Parts: sequence; structure tokens; C-alpha cells
Amino acid sequence: MTPRPRIPWRKSLLVRLLLTSVAIAALSVGATAWLAVETTTRAIQEEHGQVLSDDTDILRQLSGFAATHADWNGVQTRLRELSRSKGRRIALTTETGRTIADSAATGTALPARASAIIDPLTTDTYTEPGAQLAGIDPRAAGPYRLTATERTEVKKVAQKRLTCMRRGYSDGSLQQIPSGRTLVIADSGDASVPQECADGAVNELMPTENKALDKLFPMLDPCIDGPQDPGQYQRRGVEFVPGATPSGGEIYLLFNAKPQTETCIDTARRAQLDPYVAPRAQLYLGDPGGQPAGFDLSPANKAKIIGVTVLVLAITVAMTTVVAIRLVRPLRTLTAAAQQPPQAHARVAVTTKDETGYLAAAFNDLTARREQLEAQRKAMVSDIAHELRTPLTNIRGWLEVTRDGLLDMDPDLIASLHDEALLLQHIIDDLRDLAAADAGTLKLHREPVRANELVAQVVSAHSARAENSGIRLHAHTDPGLWLHADPVRMRQALGNLVSNALRHTPADGTVTVTAWPADDLAVLSVEDTGSGIAPEDLSHVFERFWRAEKSRSRHTGGSGLGLSIVRQLVEEHGGTVTADSRPGDGAVFTLWLPRAEQPDGPTE
Repeated sequence: MTPRPRIPWRKSLLVRLLLTSVAIAALSVGATAWLAVETTTRAIQEEHGQVLSDDTDILRQLSGFAATHADWNGVQTRLRELSRSKGRRIALTTETGRTIADSAATGTALPARASAIIDPLTTDTYTEPGAQLAGIDPRAAGPYRLTATERTEVKKVAQKRLTCMRRGYSDGSLQQIPSGRTLVIADSGDASVPQECADGAVNELMPTENKALDKLFPMLDPCIDGPQDPGQYQRRGVEFVPGATPSGGEIYLLFNAKPQTETCIDTARRAQLDPYVAPRAQLYLGDPGGQPAGFDLSPANKAKIIGVTVLVLAITVAMTTVVAIRLVRPLRTLTAAAQQPPQAHARVAVTTKDETGYLAAAFNDLTARREQLEAQRKAMVSDIAHELRTPLTNIRGWLEVTRDGLLDMDPDLIASLHDEALLLQHIIDDLRDLAAADAGTLKLHREPVRANELVAQVVSAHSARAENSGIRLHAHTDPGLWLHADPVRMRQALGNLVSNALRHTPADGTVTVTAWPADDLAVLSVEDTGSGIAPEDLSHVFERFWRAEKSRSRHTGGSGLGLSIVRQLVEEHGGTVTADSRPGDGAVFTLWLPRAEQPDGPTE
């Protein structure tokens, strides 16, 4: 056995796996570190944005508390809840610096400056959506806040209006403003409703609202420019209720106020609401622990990163080594088995069910097939020698007897020698066809072939032999069935089947050749009433030089190549051939071939 060459270390699968794992680990650690820094930086930026959002929300909620309470009593509880949920230190002081409420412990110094001023009558229109353009918090309802009974009554009227809208005009929804009044909002986003549903009931003011307006309108007298309309105060509606409209535009329209008088109206609004809201206060916001947020890449943190990197590399190398050894070991076993002498037919043990195990199983299958092919090759050589030896021995024997003068060269002897020569020629032609098919050099000249003509030609060629043997040879074909095939080769294949059927059919038997369409296939079958084929022999009938009669008698079998040639020719045409039989009931050989369309032009 040739000694196994030593694999250079740079080409070793084990070394390449180790180097690959180290490179992957280094890249992954570096990428992870870079991603961690980028993610941390982005997280800090997002945290700053979140802090700003939380601070805005704190301001909004505390402004809402001030808008709905006449003082700051009870704000301590709300302030501590906000501090816990937002993670911020929150403190409220008066404008003079007196502490109103603080989430931090008593005595904790306040931040250097206040973050905002809380005044629901002068609020930021962007901090609280829906705030009046004048800066009045819409939650400051004051004397306009309805009682529970009034809220229920107004909601019923609004629900009735919404039902009318949905009955066939448009859809909408109910919205409750801070005063407790329920408005009907159409799909367009405003409070307009179809004319058919505008009964005016939803715009009627409640006693609480009328009482508040009775106090507001006298305060608006200084704002009126020009002579007063005696009935202008009678046109009251929900437009005058705080929060019912995006701004105080309805009041300005009512009084035909000039722009400079809008300040007078806003002042009147604030004067009316001032007793119902908490006093102005300063809001202080800060970190609860007093430590700024940030990313500290200190020497200790650098050492941790380096340590983790080394640990990851070490673990990666160790695990890769274990996996690589387990992977390389069966490959080396396969290599050693493949280098054994061919006659040894070495196999390897299949110990796993992974890709390596599948490779080992495939190697064993390949070895088994090679062993089988080797056995078939030896049997084929023996069969060829046997098939050629018999006619050659006969020819030699007759010629030697004639040469020695023991027998005259009469016509019968010459006919016998001619038959033996034809047999040799037949065997050689069959072997040549099989060799061409195996080498892929068998040429086919395809053309449209009518199935009934093909069958008729084969039956005609074998009718004399069938008649001499006392066998009935019939044909049944579909006249419209066409094949795209080599007519010479198909006659050869079909003729081999008919010849084989006649050989195994006794006198008074029947051989039937049939052709019919099956979807996109053309089916040709040869059926006989002979002795049939044993079930254990069906899988061998298309093997070369195989015959059911092991005696290989010339009276019961041919060369053993006919059915092999049939299979090769049918497969070259893209079809398949099958055999079916039961002992004593004859045999059926079926060809399944691609079907062709009938040619357009005239056919001969």
C-alpha cells in the first residue's frame, strides 16, 4: 500500500478551522465592542431625549393639578408618584422661594435654577395640547365645572345627537372637555353636525355655566369697541365655555373686537378663573441620586473589556479545537479506507448521524456498489467468454472434421456454420450497442412515428416465426397515437420483446402487441401466455447475460442481452420499461415513452 502523504500544516483542516475560529472570534469581539460603544452612545442620547420628554410630562401633570385646584394642598402625593415613575427629583416652591413640596429628603439643596414656572393661566401652548392661544390651560374650568347631575344630563343629549348623526348622515364620537360638558365631534374633527340633527338642545347651557357667564359678561364691558348691542349678551352657547373651542374666537366675533381688545378679554378670563387655580410656583427638576448620566471608559473598564476579549478568544479556540478534532478524525478514517487496495472493499463504521456520518454511509454504499459492479464485471467477462466460446467451438469442430476428411462440405454443413457465424455477429452487434449506450455515443435519429405502423412492421417481421411455432400474434393499436422516436431503434426494441415473448410461449399460445395513449405518454406493451417469470427473477430480467434458465440452453434462451438493449434504447428515448408476471400466467413488458403531436403536413 502506498504510504499516506503528510498534509502540510498550512493545508490541514484542523489548522484552518483554528485560524478561522480565531479570526471570527477577533472580528466578533471587535464588532461587539464597537457596537456596544455605539449603542451606549445612542442610548445616552435617547436617555437625554427621554428625560426631556419626562420633564415635559411632569410639567404638564403639575400644571393640570394647578388648573383644577385652588391651592397646592395635596400636591405632595402626586409629586412623589411622579418622582418614582419618572426617576427624577421634583420640587415646587413659591415665587419667594418657600418650599411647597419636594420629593427629596428635607434639607436637600435645590438645583441651581428653576426648570419652569407653573401657571395654568399663562402656560406654554406647546406643553399642553389644546391650550388657548392666550396661554390659558384648557383644564382650568373654574366656575364652569358642571355638577354630576348636569354632566349626566348633557351626556344624554350629546348621545342622542350622535345617534342621529350615525343614522344615515355621518359618524362621530363623544368628547368630554375639562368642565365636564360632553361634545359631539364629527369625523372631520370639529364639532359641526348635519343640519338634520341640529336641534339646538346640545348647545343649551346648564345653570352652572349660565351663572359663570353672568359674572363674565359684565367684566367684558370695557373690551367692547363702539355702541353695545342690547341683545348681544343673550346669544349664549357652549362656545363661551372654556375648552369648548380651540380659542376664544367666538367671544371676539361676538363683540367685533379689535386685536388690541383681545388682551382685555384674556384679562377678564384670567380674572374670573384666578380664584379657582393654584398660585404660580417654580418647578425644580434634577437627578434623584445627584450623579450625572454618562459612559465612563475608565482604565478599570478597559481592563474588563480586554479580559473578556481574551476569555472569549480562549473559549473559542478550545471549543473549536474539540469540534475540529471530532470532525477531522472520521475524515482521516475515510481517507485511510479509501487508500486501501481496491480488492479489499474497505468500509468504515458509521458512528454519528450528522454530515460526517452521512458521508461515511455514502462511502460504504459506494464501496458496496463498486463491489457489486466488480462482481458484475467478472460475471460479464465470463458470460461473454461463454457466449463466444460455444459458436466458435462449433465452427472450429466442424472445420477440423472437414479438414481431416471425415466429413464433406455439403450445404447442410455450410448452413450450420453460417448460423453459428450469424449468432456471433448478433452477439457482437448487441455488445456494440450496449457499449455505445454506456459511452453516450449511441445516436438517435428522431422523427414523428405513427405507433400503429411501428407495431405493424414488428408484427409482420415476426409473423412467419409465430406461424411456424403455432403461436397467434395479434396487434391492437390506437390509430391516432404518434411517437417522436428513432423508428429503427424502436423497431429493434419492440422486436426484441416480441422475439423474447415468442421464445417463451408454447404452441397454441398468444402474443399480443398493444399501443395506447395515457395522458402525455405513449404506452406500448407485449403480452404473452407463456410460463411467466418468477417474482424473485423480475428484478434481474434487464441485467446483461441474465437468463432464468441457469443451464443457458440455446433451446430456451438467447444471448441474455436482448432485454438489456431494450432498456438502454427506451431510456435513450426518455422513457421507461417495466416487466410484470405471475408464474403460469405469462409476462407483460410495457414501454412508457413521450407522446408526440400529430404532424401538420400530410403523412405517408
